[in-house]
Amino acid sequence: MAGTASATLHGVPSLFRRKPAESEPASDNTTASDAAKAKGYTPSKRELGKSTPKRPEMVRRTAEAPPSDRREAAKRMREKQRTERAEARAGMLRGEEKYLLPRDRGAERALVRDIVDSRRTIGTWFFGLTFVVMLIGFNRSLNPSIYLAANLLFLLFALATAADSYLITRRIRKLIQERYPNSTVKMRGLFFYAIMRGISFRFIRNPKPRVKPGAEI
Repeated sequence: MAGTASATLHGVPSLFRRKPAESEPASDNTTASDAAKAKGYTPSKRELGKSTPKRPEMVRRTAEAPPSDRREAAKRMREKQRTERAEARAGMLRGEEKYLLPRDRGAERALVRDIVDSRRTIGTWFFGLTFVVMLIGFNRSLNPSIYLAANLLFLLFALATAADSYLITRRIRKLIQERYPNSTVKMRGLFFYAIMRGISFRFIRNPKPRVKPGAEI
């Protein structure tokens, strides 16, 4: 009878047999991250024992109330435009590229401005002398010798300004070819740009000079 029962147990299909014992839990040497990866998900920093830095508190922006009428809306628009113009002018004086006029934009023109501003040009006084000569010419009561001397001085300054402008253009050509050999900007336009800046007073130049006279370029 016992033999029959034993035979019957051995003949039971594997479906009804007891499953083998599960694998032992992870050893102590296994880290928490390895155990988490074995479970199929990424552990959080809190589970790994890492501290998360606190984020700075967000500054809440209060929404501006809509204008009550058309007059207030127009006033706000004028104030906004005035602020934008002031910012644009300040940026243009500083030489920021996005605020510059098309005639002042580009690395080549920035270099030309630095070349001119680093020199004490004779042309700076050319317009002032021209104004004095015109006043003398309008005053017919003066001695003719004074009128002749003023005209000779005007001619002398004109020649000196032309010579100084020629030296500036030579330096511009040299530095542009050295630093921007692939430039597509026409030299003639850069020369005219430099001459017009060179004959204007330093304090009215726009953009403002960023180098001092005598600085190395």
